[in-house]
Amino acid sequence: MANRLLVYQALWAMDRLAVPEASLAEKFDRVREAGFEGMAIDLGALTLAQARATVPHFRRTGLAGGLTAFPATTEALRPALELAHQIAAPFVVVIGQEMPVRLADMVPVIERWLRLAEQEAMPIQFETHRNCITNDLYTTVQLLDAIPQMRLAADLSHYVVDREMPCPPPAQLEALMTAVLERSDSFQGRVAARGQIQVALNFPQNAKWVTLFREWWRQGFASWCARHADDDAAMVFLCELGPPDYALTDAQGRELSDRWAEAALLMRWSREIWAEIRGQVSRPHQPH
Repeated sequence: MANRLLVYQALWAMDRLAVPEASLAEKFDRVREAGFEGMAIDLGALTLAQARATVPHFRRTGLAGGLTAFPATTEALRPALELAHQIAAPFVVVIGQEMPVRLADMVPVIERWLRLAEQEAMPIQFETHRNCITNDLYTTVQLLDAIPQMRLAADLSHYVVDREMPCPPPAQLEALMTAVLERSDSFQGRVAARGQIQVALNFPQNAKWVTLFREWWRQGFASWCARHADDDAAMVFLCELGPPDYALTDAQGRELSDRWAEAALLMRWSREIWAEIRGQVSRPHQPH
C-alpha cells in the first residue's frame, strides 16, 4: 500500500501577495507552478457564489480540492458538502459556528453534522480553531472522548494561543496536544507563539516555536501513518499563512515576512518530515 502526502495551499493565503491583486486564475496558476498538489477554499473568506466560481479553475489546473465551511446550523453545512464533491475534495473541514456552552449540548451538534456528512457521502473533520465549537483545547479533548467517530483537522496554532502556552509546554498540555494529534486526519501549516497566531518562520526569536511545531507535525504524521499502515490513503498538509491581521505588519502596514516564500518553506518541511516518517515505516527493525 502506498500512502501519499498532498501539500495544499490556501486560497485565502494568496490574498494581498501582489499589487495589484492577482486574479483568481493567476492565483491558481501560481500555486500549481510552485509544486503544490492542491488548493483549499474557505467559506469564511468567500461567499458560496465566489467559492462556486473556483470550480473551473480546479478542473483547468488539475489541483486537488479542499474546502473549509463555517456552518451555523446543521443544514447550513449541506451546500459545502455538495460543493466539495464538485472540486473532488477528499473531506470538508468544519469550523462549527453553532457553539453551545455546555459540553452535553455540544455533543448532539457534532453528531448531527456527522450524520449529514454521512448522508452526503462526504467525510468531515473538525478544525481545532478559535471562535467555534472546538474553541477550547480542554473541551475538544472531552468531545473526542464522547464521540469516537469525530476526526480533527489540526491547526495547532489556535491552541497555543488559546492556552497561552509556554515553550516548551508543560507535560499536562503536551498530553492534551498528543490526544489531539492522535485523532487528526489532516494538518495545517502555521507557527504560533503564546501571544501571536502567526509568527515569521525565519526570525531567530521564533526558532523555539518552529522547533515545537515541527515536532508536533512529526508526531501527528507518525500517528497518521500508523493508523493507515494498511491503507492506500492520502494525508493533506495545508499551508495557511493568512494575510493581515494574521500576518504581522510594521507601522506602515507592511508585512514583516514573505508569506509566499514561507509557504514554500512549509511545503518543504512537510515533505521532509513525511519522507523521514515513511522511511521509518518502511525500514525493517534491526535487532540489537
